[in-house]
Amino acid sequence: MLTVSLHKPEFLSFSHFGFRDLHKFSRIPSSWTIAMSNYSGSSETRKKEELSIQVPATSISSSETQRFAGSDLRFDRLQVPEKELMHDRKFEFGQFVAREAVIDEEYWTAAWLRAESHWEGRNDRYVDNHKRKFAEQEFHAIKRRRTSLHGQKCRCIIMVRKEDKHVKRTVLKGVVGTLDLSVRCLLHGETFPGERVKAPLFCSIHGTGPNRYGYVANLCVAKSARRQGIATNMLHFAIELVKSNGIEHAYVHVHRNNTPAQKLYEKMGFEIVEAASSQLVEEQTYLLCCKA
Repeated sequence: MLTVSLHKPEFLSFSHFGFRDLHKFSRIPSSWTIAMSNYSGSSETRKKEELSIQVPATSISSSETQRFAGSDLRFDRLQVPEKELMHDRKFEFGQFVAREAVIDEEYWTAAWLRAESHWEGRNDRYVDNHKRKFAEQEFHAIKRRRTSLHGQKCRCIIMVRKEDKHVKRTVLKGVVGTLDLSVRCLLHGETFPGERVKAPLFCSIHGTGPNRYGYVANLCVAKSARRQGIATNMLHFAIELVKSNGIEHAYVHVHRNNTPAQKLYEKMGFEIVEAASSQLVEEQTYLLCCKA
């Protein structure tokens, strides 16, 4: 289970987003938008999204990830120097930097962290196969969620160790935390995400103003980096991104038995949406909201 101590962030820096070495990296739009996965409203999706904070990820083994067949990923690729990346949004604290994932190896590492988290503590003989399959599916899902759909912008946020001139570190070892952050829009008639309402047959999605909201999911931290404020500071970064995009509220679903996760979100200003509680009884989850 995850327990995290709170630390006040040291500083937040913003600059224009771009690359100094374009041939090394995938092209990223110069205009910044926050975000990620589309809201399905299903019990299975929400349980998957919040599970990773319930059982956080362990450290990543390159020998395990190298079995990802049919991929051009370089699992021995060294961590990208931050000076070669110019972000419009990044957040630094201590020896870590929170920013958007940029290259495929970072997307894969985020996916592997989530696989490790999902299968942590399970010792059956097929667990390694389950983790690899889970990570492969999540890797492709992360990349799909980057595409805008009905005004919902999707991004994968990672926490990486700061570069050390005396240490050569691979991407797999550099990424220590991840979360998904999305900008979504309330459907016609909704007052909170996933509300069961009687909407017209051809309902609309409100894409502007107070009908937009931020949504946090898939928060997990590498086992080797726990108890260092990673989760807390990633959440702080996510809330700042929501606020900077002119959005007033951020939401997250948490399982009702996941007390450590609930305490973490409460310390960050999230409160239970009472109106949603009765609709989420069968799913055993709470909907929490934070005013950015």
